[in-house]
Amino acid sequence: MSIALQSVNLPRRAWALALRWALAWWRIIDLGAVVLVLTCSPSSYRPAARARLARQMLMDTAPILLGFTALAALLSLVITHIVVVTAHSYGLTRYALEMVIRVLVLELIPLTAALFVAMRSTMPSGAQLARLRAAGHLQALADRGADPVRMELLPRVLAGVHACITLAALSCVVALFMAYLGVYGLTTAGLPAYTRMFGQVFTPSITLVFGLKTLLFSMAVALIPMASAMYPPPRSLLQGGQSQGGLARMFAVLLLIEVISLLGNYY
Repeated sequence: MSIALQSVNLPRRAWALALRWALAWWRIIDLGAVVLVLTCSPSSYRPAARARLARQMLMDTAPILLGFTALAALLSLVITHIVVVTAHSYGLTRYALEMVIRVLVLELIPLTAALFVAMRSTMPSGAQLARLRAAGHLQALADRGADPVRMELLPRVLAGVHACITLAALSCVVALFMAYLGVYGLTTAGLPAYTRMFGQVFTPSITLVFGLKTLLFSMAVALIPMASAMYPPPRSLLQGGQSQGGLARMFAVLLLIEVISLLGNYY
């Protein structure tokens, strides 16, 4: 009897799950469009809004900047040493540095920066936004005639984008320097070969894909946690299910962007 009831309820559960999935993605797309319009609106950058945005950018970027830069430097040295030693054992030393740049700078650093910003900045900021919503702060702003999206969500999203791009850009520069240091040491003798190899790797098309991927990574980790926190979860979800669903959607988007960038770079 119980098996028959479960078989009857299975399509209903699948339909409810599909509706929740579609609603969650629609909210992300809709909120992303609203944030894009507000970002391009001059009224979003009035003096009070600029001060709030600058404070949020500082809070999201400064505490994690030094730690992630040190982590990127250490990771660059370790990966460079492993790749150079492995390439030397197979007689492929001349390809070692190019491989390090392609794997480390083009692929690992932007993805690692996005995940680091998500874990340390945007997800905690999204949890704070969810608490404000649960406490009625967003509704109080709306009752006073203020826009909750402009007042509370937009600074958090822009600060997350800024943190991700800043960490990725600075860490790529550090990784390039540490890769050169790991191969050539403290000498300028390798600069001509290094700059020539750098130009061969960073062609206009690869540079464009790299820039777009970093921007899309930053938008994904900044927007998706905020969209998950902006709306109350369905009653059918257990406690914590909303945050887990937002995390799963964020990872899915990051994976999709990475796959598309790989196709654009190498196919």
